This record gives sequence, C-alpha cells and structure tokens, in this order.
Amino acid sequence: MPDQPSMPGMNMSNTPGHNMATMGSVDVPHSPPPPPPGDRAADRFFAPAVMVDARAQLQREHGGESVSMVMLNLAEYQVKDGADGFRWDGQAWYGGDIHRFVLKSEGDATGGEGVESAELQALYSRAIGVYTDVQFGLRQDFEPNNRTYATAGFQSLLPYWFDVEASLYLSNKGELLGRFEGVYDFLLTNYLILQPRAELNFAAQNTTETQIGSGLSNAELGLRLRYEITREFAPYIGVSWDRQFGQTANYSRALGKGVEATSIVFGIRAFF
Repeated sequence: MPDQPSMPGMNMSNTPGHNMATMGSVDVPHSPPPPPPGDRAADRFFAPAVMVDARAQLQREHGGESVSMVMLNLAEYQVKDGADGFRWDGQAWYGGDIHRFVLKSEGDATGGEGVESAELQALYSRAIGVYTDVQFGLRQDFEPNNRTYATAGFQSLLPYWFDVEASLYLSNKGELLGRFEGVYDFLLTNYLILQPRAELNFAAQNTTETQIGSGLSNAELGLRLRYEITREFAPYIGVSWDRQFGQTANYSRALGKGVEATSIVFGIRAFF
C-alpha cells in the first residue's frame, strides 16, 4: 500500500505521545485514581442538611406526596311507587400511592319516614398491585339497627375497566355479612357515559333483630346515563331496581312492607 501523505500542519513527530521512537519510555503514574463520583454529586457543594430537605421535596413531588379526593358516586332523588326517596353512596380518601385512609358511606331515605339505612366505614387501604387495594377497618351502621362490624375486602379495576369491590363484615354480635359491587362505564361520546351498576348483599345466617335472612338478602341493579359537564361534575338520569330475597323478603312482608321497587332516578356524580 502506498504511503499516505501527511495532512498539512500535522507533524506527528512533534506531537507529544506520538513519537514512536520514545513511545515505550513514557512514564506512567502509579498514584491511585481519584474516587468515582457518587450518585449525589451535589453533596460536595451543599450542606448535608440542605440536601436532605431537597431530596425529601423531590420525592414528594415525584410520586411520594400525600393527596386526597372526595368522590360522590351516587347522590340521587328516586321516584317510585309510594313514597319517593333519596340515596347516597360515596367515599373520601387521603394518602399516597401505597397507603391510604378511606372513609365510605352509603344509605337511603324515604319521604315521610326519614333515613331507612345509613352506614359509615373507616378503612386502611394498601395497594398490592397497580390496580388492586386491600382494605381493613370498621363499619358502623346507624339505621335501621346500631351495629359495629370488623371489615375486610378489596377494591380493584379489572381488565376491560370493570370497577369492582367486595367485602366481608363480622358484627360485634357474631353476624357475618358480605357485599359485592360492580360498575362499568360505556363511553357513548366524550361527555355522555352509560353506567350499569350492581350491588349484591349476602348473609351467613338469619337475624330477626336486623331482619336479614341468610343467602342473598337483597340486590340493586341500575342503569344510569350521565353527562359530564366537566369530569368533576356530571348530572345523570336512570332507572334502579331493588329486590329482597329469601328470608329477608319474608321479614319485610311480615311488617307489611314491599320487597321490590323500581325507581326513576335523577342525580349528580361529582368529585374533588
């Protein structure tokens, strides 16, 4: 191969470290190298206390902060045969991505008779997956009977966006109850959403005092169409069907009450 011509101004013989005749005699330092920089290089320039505060703030602002929400799933007026009524179902929580404190409440009232059922749950909620929380705590019933329950359950967003909750309740008198709830949102448009909803309640025994029978005690199936003026505020209209079953229905009949009702509902779904 012919010799390559040197580039103008590139005299390799005068370039330090490129004198081939003296390459083998270059002195190599034997002192230890400086320590590699750590992952917190700013600690070399700022006081440790300042950096501790800065890292804590960074953690809060990138997923470690505590946040809160109040969600009113149902707040509706029910038009049905006999006396009209009102129903609510909502929850509030405070905490982070893993640990949260949750309050849940639901109940209903009938015109002329006042509040027929009302409960409040105070729960510790812990995320065990990206879409699933397990929850433990207490439930207090105020109407129609005063009862305190130990509570265990879960809340999850299943594949295809099915939102479900399931809980077990053990009362201070040894009664065991269960509940399953599920909802699904059909997005008809960006603002118009159709939501089927189901709530099933179960009991392990007959309890005369609370008028709850064993097995499936009652069920509520609903279909609600809401219009999201904003994501945080959406009025809705729909229909709800309530039915008691088994011994629970027998208890109601013995008291002269109905066991089935269909309601036209008007309400608001909101969160902040």
